[in-house]
Amino acid sequence: MTSRLLLISPAIGPALREARFYDGASSIDEAPAATGALPEAAHVVLSPGARCRDTAEALWLRGVTAAELAPLDAGQWRGRTLAEVAATDGEALTRWLADPDCPAPGGESVRQVCARVGHWLASLPEGRTIAVTEPEVIRASVIHALNLPAKTFWRLDAPPLTATELSGRSGRWNLRLGRPLGGD
Repeated sequence: MTSRLLLISPAIGPALREARFYDGASSIDEAPAATGALPEAAHVVLSPGARCRDTAEALWLRGVTAAELAPLDAGQWRGRTLAEVAATDGEALTRWLADPDCPAPGGESVRQVCARVGHWLASLPEGRTIAVTEPEVIRASVIHALNLPAKTFWRLDAPPLTATELSGRSGRWNLRLGRPLGGD
């Protein structure tokens, strides 16, 4: 059984532009042009955040929301900028960024989001799935697929409106990452 997964990162919005911990409500600044270059998919799934739903709509994708694709839960830091958190809770922020087992206050750790996304990947159906999801979910997917250590999480980048592709079967994944939408 071969599964093919096309992970699409959302268009840029105020939260990303301001280096703000995402609160799920912020949307995108400008809708991407629907390219028509996306492959046909048997399944389309979306992160529950507004920016992913709006990006999918602009790309003419209709799908179901998957709670497993929610962004990393920043807990008490949700909605605050990185600079604000660093100024008021710098020691906790430093620990959270350095230790994949350290959760954000009232939130989750990098290892927890990697496990959540890994569980979702293990349940992927056969055929092609398109997922419009948060950059941190794309990072967690790559970590799971390549069996990378969780500490590499912050060293991976999923720029806005790029596609990361995974294909595999029986727990063995191949990776193609970071191509612009509409490219080959």
